[in-house]
Amino acid sequence: MPARTPLDANAILAATEEILRRHGPDKATVVDVARALGVSHAAVYKHFPSKQTLREAVTRRWLDRNRDALAVIAADSAVAPARRLRTWLHAVLAVKQAKIRQDPELFAAYGILAAAHSSVATDHVADLLGQLTAIIADGAADGSLRTDDAAATARVVFNATAKFHHLAHSAEWQNPGVGAELDEVCSLLLEGLHAPASP
Repeated sequence: MPARTPLDANAILAATEEILRRHGPDKATVVDVARALGVSHAAVYKHFPSKQTLREAVTRRWLDRNRDALAVIAADSAVAPARRLRTWLHAVLAVKQAKIRQDPELFAAYGILAAAHSSVATDHVADLLGQLTAIIADGAADGSLRTDDAAATARVVFNATAKFHHLAHSAEWQNPGVGAELDEVCSLLLEGLHAPASP
C-alpha cells in the first residue's frame, strides 16, 4: 500500500499522536503507526530507532505546544513580577488541566515517561523552572521580590506548588476549588518573597 503522505518525522509524529489517542499508550504499537501511514514498520524505524524514542518525540512535541504561551507570560516585563508569578502559576495549572481533560491518552503516555525518568519529563520540568527563575530574577532586579538566588527560590516555589502541576496530583486538578487553593498558596509565597519598602 503506498504511503498517503510524504514519510518524514512530522508525519510519523502526527500519526503516532492519533494512534495514542485511539488505543492509549499501553496498546499503541509502531505497527499501528506504520499501518496508518501505509508504510512498513521498518520505514518508521528509519526515523525513530525504537518505540521508546518515538514515544518520547511525540510526547515532547505535545508538551511543547504550550511552552511558548507560558514563556510569553514569564517574559512580559510590562507586568510586575509578583503579579506575573501568580499569573504564570495559574497558567501552568490551566495547561495541565486542559491536557488531562482533552488528551488523557497522551497525558498517560507522559506519565509513563515521567515514571521512567525520561529526559522528556526532566527537560519539561527544567524548562518550567527556567521560566519561573526568570520571573523571580526580574523581581530581584527591580527590588520587589527578596532573594539572593533566583534559581534556588524558583525551585522552592515550584516544589511548594507541586500540587498544582505534579503528575501525582493530577486527579485533584479538576476539583472546583483548585484555582482558589492555588491563589491562597500564591499569596502566602508572595508575602514571604515581598521585599519591604526602604525606610
